[in-house]
Amino acid sequence: MLTHAEIAALHLASYSAPAALYAAPGRVNLIGEHTDYSDGLVMPAAIDFATVVAISPRTDGRILIHSVNYDERIDKSQKELLDDNFATLRAGRELHWSDYPAGVLWVMREQGVAIDKGFSMTIAGNVPLGAGLSSSASIEVATAIAVLGATGVKLPLSKIALLCQRAENAYVGANCGIMDQFVSCCGQQDHAVMIDCRSLEYKLAPIPSNVRIVICNSMVKHSVAAGEYNSRRAQIEKGTEILQSHRSEIKALRDATVDDLAQWGSEMSPVVLKRCRHVITENARVMAAVEAFSASDLTLFGELMRQAHNSLRDDFEASCKEIDILVELAVKQPGCFGARLTGGGFGGCTVNLVDVNCVEAFTKAMSEGYLSATGIEAEIYTSRASDGAHAIVL
Repeated sequence: MLTHAEIAALHLASYSAPAALYAAPGRVNLIGEHTDYSDGLVMPAAIDFATVVAISPRTDGRILIHSVNYDERIDKSQKELLDDNFATLRAGRELHWSDYPAGVLWVMREQGVAIDKGFSMTIAGNVPLGAGLSSSASIEVATAIAVLGATGVKLPLSKIALLCQRAENAYVGANCGIMDQFVSCCGQQDHAVMIDCRSLEYKLAPIPSNVRIVICNSMVKHSVAAGEYNSRRAQIEKGTEILQSHRSEIKALRDATVDDLAQWGSEMSPVVLKRCRHVITENARVMAAVEAFSASDLTLFGELMRQAHNSLRDDFEASCKEIDILVELAVKQPGCFGARLTGGGFGGCTVNLVDVNCVEAFTKAMSEGYLSATGIEAEIYTSRASDGAHAIVL
C-alpha cells in the first residue's frame, strides 16, 4: 500500500487541495463465532491492516471518490448519491466498492451531518479482500470518521459503529452484525475486545506481548456458504422459540443455559439441539477467554480455541476439509498456542496464536504443509492487535 505521505500527495495532485487523513483497521475474531445474532458475546481484535481515507472539502456540491486499489473514480452530484427517495437511491447503486462509502454518506446525511458542499476523497487500503477480515467495515468506518472530521461533528464511537452497520445493512444490502464495525472503531493496540452484542458494552483483554496473530487464508469459499448460514440462523431461532415457551425471560439464545438444553432439548430436532449447544457453550468460552488473557494463560486460551473449533466443526457444522487441515497442521507446530476457524465458515480463514519467536517457522511450515495436503497455496498474514479508527498526523 502507498505510504500515508504518498496518499496525501496523490490526493493533492488529483484535486489540488490538501487533505486530512484518517484510518480504520480490519479485524479478526479470536473467539465467539455465530453468537452475535443471538445477542451474544464475541472477542475480535483489530489488525494492523487498514483503510486510509484522505478527504478535502468542495464548494460545488459534488462528491468525488478515488479508489487507489481498484484504480477507479466516481464523480456524483448530491442528488445522484443522496436522493431523498430511498427506493430511487438504492436503484442507483453501483453494486461495487463505491457503495460502501456512498452508504456511509447517506447515513451521515440521515443523521444530520452537513455534507451539502461535497467532498473529494481518496481511499487506499491493505486489508486483504475476500479473506473475511472485514475490508468493507474498514472502508465504512474510515469514511465515517473522515466525514465527521471534515465537518467538525463529534459522535461516540459506538454510534459511529451503528451508523456504519446501518449503511451496510440498508444501503449495501448485507445483513451483517455489529462486531466488524464496532471493533474497527474501538480496537486498541495489543488488546482483544470482548463485545456484548446486546448492550454494546465492551471490555479490553490484554494479549500477551510474546504472541502474534497469524491468519491463514484457505483460499476456498464453498458455494453452500450463504444458504447454510441462513439455515443456521433459522435453526437457532427455532431452538430459541422452544426454550422461550418454557422460560419467558429468554429473549435470545444468549439468555439460555446448558441446563435449559438438558431439560428441554428433547423437544428439539437433533440438528437444532446441536446448533443451540454451540451458541450457548461459545458464549461461555468467550467469558473464559477474557479471563485467560487477563491472566496471560495462553495454554488455557489455546484450549478454548480448540474447543471452539471442535464445536464449530461438530455442533455447528460450519467447517470444511481445508479448514480442518489448516487447524490440524497448526496445532502440531512449535510455538502455536491455539488455532481455529474464524468467520462464517465453509472456507475462509483460520486464526492462530503463535509465539513471536516461532512465527517465521510457523508460516513456512503452514504454507508447505497446506500446499502438500491440498495443492492450494494459502495466503498467510501476521499481525498484532491494533488501534481502532483514528486521524493520521503526517
